[in-house]
Amino acid sequence: MMDNNLIYEDERLDDLQCKGYQLIQKPAGFCFGIDAVLLTDFVKIKPGQNVLDLCTGSGVIPVLLAAKTSAGHLTGLELQEEYADMAGRSVKYNSLEDKIDIICGDVKKGRDLFANNSYQVVTVNPPYMTDNHGLKNVYEPKTIARHEVALSLEDVISLASYVLPQSGNFFMIHKPFRLAEIFELMQKYHIEPKRMRLVHPYVNKEPTMVMIQGTKGGKSRITIEPPLIVYEAPNVYTEEIYEIYGK
Repeated sequence: MMDNNLIYEDERLDDLQCKGYQLIQKPAGFCFGIDAVLLTDFVKIKPGQNVLDLCTGSGVIPVLLAAKTSAGHLTGLELQEEYADMAGRSVKYNSLEDKIDIICGDVKKGRDLFANNSYQVVTVNPPYMTDNHGLKNVYEPKTIARHEVALSLEDVISLASYVLPQSGNFFMIHKPFRLAEIFELMQKYHIEPKRMRLVHPYVNKEPTMVMIQGTKGGKSRITIEPPLIVYEAPNVYTEEIYEIYGK
């Protein structure tokens, strides 16, 4: 039986439309968006592989991956205590305690939290903006979620490389305008870009997101997948987006 006592007064319960799982979210805080959903569709996980999700926020990526894949165990790492607590309650609400654990901790101190070569897959939907990109929300949790004020892209990729064994896979969604930096950092930490897909809001608009798969110690060859188009008309998703959402 679901425990409604896990949901606080300033929170809501969102239906993930996948195996009946639901997620606790704080409307006044940072709520997950389509980017997290798209990443979980892009990710490839072999049965039994253990997954580490960095910057897990509300825990949406581990919960969706538990529903969509045959992953072994999934771990979410979140810096902000209130979000780590909320993610942990979502795990409990969905009775996924044996499948998912949430750790409150700092990516920059990840080597003290995780062993070398301990996860076969790393996923991340990180803050997209540096201090020089965009306006910061005055609500600090949103700022931390959107801007690199608590960590850098290099911190994320460095930790991913540390926890991945040779041939382990790294999956990230980010902004196309940072692709040069992303590729440079991935190769610096021996994660070879292997697969990429650009996400466009409309077929005639430039991409606003990019999904990337990299392989630790992989050979130099990348596959560019067909673009993913989100909308066919205002407020009308394309058929592929409806399929990703399971509708």
